[in-house]
Amino acid sequence: MPFNTTTVGAAVTPVVIQTFFSHYLNRKPLAQKPTAHISYDEGLHLIRKFLLYASHNTVEDIQRFTSQWVPHPRWVKVDEVTIPDEYLKNAAEAIQEQLGPHGVEKVGGKTWWQWRRPGSELQAEWIEMRVDYQERKKNKDAGKRVMLYVHGGAYFFGSVDEHRYQMQRHARKLKARVFARLTLLARYRLAPQFPFPCGLHDCLSAYLYLLTAQDPNTIILAGDSAGGGMVVSMLVTMRDREIPLPAGAILLSPWVDLTHSFPSVGGENPFDYIPAHGFHQKPSPSWPPPNSDDMLAIQEGIVKNLAHADHKSHPQESEADAVQGFHVDLSPAPWTKNDTAGNGTASNDGTGSAANTVPGPGHNLSIMVDGNLVEIKDQIQMYASNQLMSHPLVSPILQPSLGGLPPLLILTGGGEALRDEQIYLAHKAANPTKYPPGDAFLDESPHDHNRNQINRWNPTDVQLQVWDDLCHVAPTLSFTRPAKYMYRSVAQFGAWALARAQHTEIDILDDDDVSIISNSNSNSDSELRAAAEEKKKGDQKEKIGQVGKAGDSLPPFLNHMIRQRVDRHGTTRPLEHESELAGCILSPSEIGVIKAAPVRKWMAAKKQWDTKYASSKRKVQKQRAKEMAKGYYQFDDGEVPSPSALAGRRLTGEDLKEKKKGKSYGMSLWSLWGSKHDEMTTMREKKADKDPEISVASPADGANARNLHDKKMGQGKWIEFHGGAYSRSRSRRRTVTDQNQTGHDVVDENTSAAELYKASERAHASGHQDDSRLTPKFVVDGDVPSILIRSPTIEQDESELKRPKAGGIAYPFTLKQKAASASMTTLTSAIGVPPVDDLKQEGAKNSGVERNSVDRRASAAMQGRQDECNCFDEPANRRKDR
Repeated sequence: MPFNTTTVGAAVTPVVIQTFFSHYLNRKPLAQKPTAHISYDEGLHLIRKFLLYASHNTVEDIQRFTSQWVPHPRWVKVDEVTIPDEYLKNAAEAIQEQLGPHGVEKVGGKTWWQWRRPGSELQAEWIEMRVDYQERKKNKDAGKRVMLYVHGGAYFFGSVDEHRYQMQRHARKLKARVFARLTLLARYRLAPQFPFPCGLHDCLSAYLYLLTAQDPNTIILAGDSAGGGMVVSMLVTMRDREIPLPAGAILLSPWVDLTHSFPSVGGENPFDYIPAHGFHQKPSPSWPPPNSDDMLAIQEGIVKNLAHADHKSHPQESEADAVQGFHVDLSPAPWTKNDTAGNGTASNDGTGSAANTVPGPGHNLSIMVDGNLVEIKDQIQMYASNQLMSHPLVSPILQPSLGGLPPLLILTGGGEALRDEQIYLAHKAANPTKYPPGDAFLDESPHDHNRNQINRWNPTDVQLQVWDDLCHVAPTLSFTRPAKYMYRSVAQFGAWALARAQHTEIDILDDDDVSIISNSNSNSDSELRAAAEEKKKGDQKEKIGQVGKAGDSLPPFLNHMIRQRVDRHGTTRPLEHESELAGCILSPSEIGVIKAAPVRKWMAAKKQWDTKYASSKRKVQKQRAKEMAKGYYQFDDGEVPSPSALAGRRLTGEDLKEKKKGKSYGMSLWSLWGSKHDEMTTMREKKADKDPEISVASPADGANARNLHDKKMGQGKWIEFHGGAYSRSRSRRRTVTDQNQTGHDVVDENTSAAELYKASERAHASGHQDDSRLTPKFVVDGDVPSILIRSPTIEQDESELKRPKAGGIAYPFTLKQKAASASMTTLTSAIGVPPVDDLKQEGAKNSGVERNSVDRRASAAMQGRQDECNCFDEPANRRKDR
């Protein structure tokens, strides 16, 4: 059956209908879960069914389907560029240096992974909101905020066409150009035909090209799933090769451990759509490749000798019988146990081990499962062979150190199978010396190179957000409410990282008032309050926050981390201590070592696929044997491409040009469905940007004014009055600046003003003062938080020096003190009050009507009429007499 829009639609439609009815008929289990929203529930089941259906088709089928051309909306500008060969060459040299002689030998050579299909230049695509492009062109601005996005898809499917909506939304939120690396006609080289390090070569080439047009401090790297893992490998390579690093990086559910060694992969994950058994596909010329036995025979030259032998039968004809991808030994030696040291040795005294659970060259993976020794013959992951799964550029969780990188934002779905490795990744980056890889990987490199790397780099600043019960790469479900909050976090962090790198202010879009999702559910506010109240009752001491809106400042980093849990309403709370996180308490010797639970799931599915598609697999194996007899293209210097690499199975005179890409109506509808949000938001933006109506103030304008005792204000939302409506501001641009969040000085927000005052006095008495007249001193000295150390200015007098301060902010005071110590900032604060300039009733601010004693006191104080200010504290009868 062909794999196209019609067949896919027929496969997923029953699931959509079933989910719709079950959602409303059985809602109790969905309460307080992301699936409580019908859009999220439908999207989760739809993707899950699509991946299951796709697994019964070939790799080539799913690649062809997900790379089909999808039109982009008219309000988005898309430009394609071709990456010149010089950047491909420079990237290849950097990767070879990063691999080193030992690593080059492991991947099979220096050049085979640089081969490309004829006419398949490395291409990339600029994606930008059209209105932003016009503004940049008018101002002749090259852009100071660029996102280089690496899409996911388990390294073997997906394209920028498929992911374009996510990228255009990032561009709108950050008001940025999104530079998505891709190759021929919006596609980059995909595994298994182009395995590691082909993808890394493409990514690094695109970044080197980008550096010729942009300063590194204007660039943000971003990637989802496999793309997130690729971004980490890019950053490590750039760090080690001294290539300028970007301002920051955003990792959406990064896949960083291809060995599946963390506990969450082997557990049950009902809120995720990733197949629990991994990715299996119908056999084809590209997948699965010849297993380990076949490759050993090829490396020994057996195939080459048979190809030149004069006989009629096909070489390796017995390969047709090798259908099973693994071998189970039901009677292993009694002393056999799993090996976590990577030496693969065994002894008869019961202390040795014969099960090779650590990936490495020269042996098949094997593991004890339910008392049986399982030898894995077929390749497990499409991106790399079983021997390379644990390479630190394939599974960056096994890097000696993840320090020395730019600030990272890691968004993790609390219900996804890969959550443990992502949480571990964040803590490893922020505390490199505490989370080194196991000895099996540290001892692999000669001259203790890996061990020396552990202490070489400073910690990386990381913001980690674990989103309760969310699935893998939840922004994929871009039309759902949780995705909205995730995009908001990305924009907030991205703007901060750019502002920090550029030492300037960054204006970004605040579309909360015009967002459809923001206004699509009238119960959202009540749900948010109920969730916060429920959490408050559960733990009164636990702090509750909210995912920052555009322009809001990040909280400070503590020990180089911002550790947050986030619920589906965007409400944040502190993440549990490391000792309570399964991924963080795993022994280093267990990381990168295959485990029985995921292998058991893989075996069950593998057996099912091998049985169902046995005839297809035998047909592919016979065809491969014929090709081996004809002879494949041979690289110079004895290079050995990866078993699945197309570069290693090219026949002389074969046309390897890629087929012309088709158009997907189904994916076009999916894209338009997601883009509908941006379309309506763009229309609302235009409406909100129009000049407000001007009206003349009259005595009746204040008739429907807010009651004096009504203190509840819906800041950031439309507030209805009988006479009209006003917004908090006509400007939807918010300014982001770096507020030294990465500084080491942190003051607990629960510290009382009295304690802060005493600390400030101790600092002042000890003489810890900064010569700077502009900024406070941020160097810890003794037990006094240096953020409290004051920097006196010329204008300060004695009374002002007595006032407690922290970070330049004055603490409470009384107006009865000297006027110089009275901060007018407190009196004129606009927090919670819409700007007067936004009122349609223009002129009310100048009416001269003093509405109450508080306003009269403030007005008098600002004008220096202290006698009038004090009189307002007199009893009412005395004021009447005066």
